[in-house]
Amino acid sequence: MKKITLIVATLVSTTLTTHADTLGIGLGSYDVDGSHSAADFRLDYEYDTSVWLQDLKPWLGAEATTDGSLWLGGGLLYDWQFAETWHLKPGLGVGYYSRGSSDLDLGHPIEFRSQLELAKEINAQNSLGLAVSHLSNADLDKENPGVEVLSLYWHYHF
Repeated sequence: MKKITLIVATLVSTTLTTHADTLGIGLGSYDVDGSHSAADFRLDYEYDTSVWLQDLKPWLGAEATTDGSLWLGGGLLYDWQFAETWHLKPGLGVGYYSRGSSDLDLGHPIEFRSQLELAKEINAQNSLGLAVSHLSNADLDKENPGVEVLSLYWHYHF
C-alpha cells in the first residue's frame, strides 16, 4: 500500500510541476508606433492542453486601455521551449473590440490579435515575458489601420 501511495504522490506532483495552466498579467503601450498612445492592460489565461499539435494551446484574453478601448477574445498559441528556461510563444486570436474614447478607429468590432512573446522562467511558478502584438480586422471593413502594442508580462503557472 505504501508503494502505491508513493507512486500516486509522485505522479501527481510531477503532473502539477510540469503541466499547469497559466495566468498572464500584462502592462504595455498601446499604439506604440503611432500618435494615439495609451496604457494597455491585459489579463490572459493559457490552458495547458495541447490541441492538434504538441504545445499548441488555447488561450483567453481581456485587454483594456486608459482611453477606454476593450478587446475580449481568445485563440491559439504555440509554446516553444527553445532553451532550458526560455520560451517563444507566437499566437493568434480573434475577439470583440470596442473603441471606447480612443481617437483610433480600428474599423470593425471583430479584431484579430497576433502576438509574439519571448518569456524567461524565473522559477517553477513564475516567468516574465516581452511581447509585441498587432490588432487588425483583416480587411473586414474598408477602415483597417491596425495597432501595435508592446507589453511586459508576468505569468503565474498553477
